[in-house]
Amino acid sequence: MSATALSLARPADLAEASRALADGGRALAGGTDLVPLLRDGLVRAESLVDVRAALPRGIEGERIGAGTTLAELEGSDDVPDALREACRLAASPQLRMMGTIGGNLLQATRCWYWRLAFPCRLHGGDVCHAREGEHREHAILGNDFCASAHPSDPAAALLALDATVETTKRRLPLGDLYRLPDESDHEVTMLEPDELVVALEVERAEGSVYLKAMDRQRFSFPLVGVAAVHRNAETRIALSGVAPIPWALASAEDLEGATPLPGTAYKLEIARALVRRALEAVA
Repeated sequence: MSATALSLARPADLAEASRALADGGRALAGGTDLVPLLRDGLVRAESLVDVRAALPRGIEGERIGAGTTLAELEGSDDVPDALREACRLAASPQLRMMGTIGGNLLQATRCWYWRLAFPCRLHGGDVCHAREGEHREHAILGNDFCASAHPSDPAAALLALDATVETTKRRLPLGDLYRLPDESDHEVTMLEPDELVVALEVERAEGSVYLKAMDRQRFSFPLVGVAAVHRNAETRIALSGVAPIPWALASAEDLEGATPLPGTAYKLEIARALVRRALEAVA
């Protein structure tokens, strides 16, 4: 079914939105990720559910509505530095004005084999084509089943910030929102089809930073992104662009357990350098 043939629902509240999603709809807010996936036939839907009117938007204390745009977070003094910087580096100004934080956390992989509809493991095949082909942008951690790399900068910042996710069904730590894909389940999140991310709770930090290496100087997906957060005598580290999901490190030494492919070994060197710089910045 083409994107132009889809029906469009505009629910006024979360209960109505959940019912529409349960009937085969796909949630649409900024649309910066979903619309291209629909156009390319990588995502199918019975209908689109415009959730902008149903989702909370804005920042109230430590609570961030899922409908808040990256540009709004970037420009706010009420969110930690790591999240502000991750949003600033995430995309072009036009995309940051449209893209929501809820949608950004649920981005599809940028793996070009998946995007070109190769019969890879995430598409139900039995081969990870990145292992045999070009793979310089792929994963160095958690890549046994799938070597794709999660593209969200804010997700790494929020993981290091130990954010809590509120959905239409539950509350959970941000880290529990994600799962590594495997043979039994190719999804990288724990969301149910009719479940929406509603808000995030983010505690203030004594110090936080997000550093990013990318191919272009601006507006590119992370080759490696590193968030570090210091709070209550504890420092948390999380990475983007290095695993199929945002990746938490217990310490810098955890990088020694990385499993880079031949073409991604350079990412490990970048990660070591950025982790060192990030820890120095929040010390």
